[in-house]
Amino acid sequence: MIEEKLINHIVELIDKSSNIVALTGAGVSVPSGVPDFRSPNGLYAKYGQDIFDIDEFNRNPDRFYAFAREGLLSMLEVEPNLMHLLLAEFEKLGKLKGVITQNIDGLHTKAGNRNVAEIHGSVRIWNCLRCSKRYEILDFAQREFLLSNNFRCSCGGLTKPDIVFFGEMLPLNEFSRAQDWAIKSEVFLAIGTSLVVYPAAQLPLYALRSGAKLVIITKGETPLDRYAYLKFDVDLIEFAENLSRKLNLHLS
Repeated sequence: MIEEKLINHIVELIDKSSNIVALTGAGVSVPSGVPDFRSPNGLYAKYGQDIFDIDEFNRNPDRFYAFAREGLLSMLEVEPNLMHLLLAEFEKLGKLKGVITQNIDGLHTKAGNRNVAEIHGSVRIWNCLRCSKRYEILDFAQREFLLSNNFRCSCGGLTKPDIVFFGEMLPLNEFSRAQDWAIKSEVFLAIGTSLVVYPAAQLPLYALRSGAKLVIITKGETPLDRYAYLKFDVDLIEFAENLSRKLNLHLS
């Protein structure tokens, strides 16, 4: 049960603000059916955390491709949940200036957000490492071509999803945009993220240093809880239901 006082407090905060920025992590997508890699029964437990290591990919791409069939392409079939829809509605109302996401599933865009910084990349795009051909796997024909050729390009080269592996740099344009949003924000929402993965976990600090109010909405503790203006240790869908009801928003 979410305290009425806390919900009323964030309603007031949202009403008064026109420059809200959200940072979202895996917890936002789990209710949609996207696998949580780090949970005890997650995909890391099955494949090992080095499945996203760039050196391991270069050594054994077929191991990664087996993982991709189960853990990545399934993301294309899932639908946004109430939290995604709530953030999209905030943008339509002119409250939310941008969503910064650590997720690679594209659900914020699918929900209707237009200003999204995907700082860890997106599973929707695959690139050939030999000829640089781009594959958009939301396109059924392109996805089926890659699957039937075990993720080899038409030129025979290996393909790789446009996501950030361990050992790779973040996309500079996306992260610069995220930094700019954080620095200019009035309210910074950290949703469904443990705030332990860097450099994403630096973004709330940029916001705080610029005078923004930090609101953390996630299950469990984070290293930044003591700096939070408000902290909600709650189920995200329950939170979205409560907040949308208080704001008289009809999400579908």
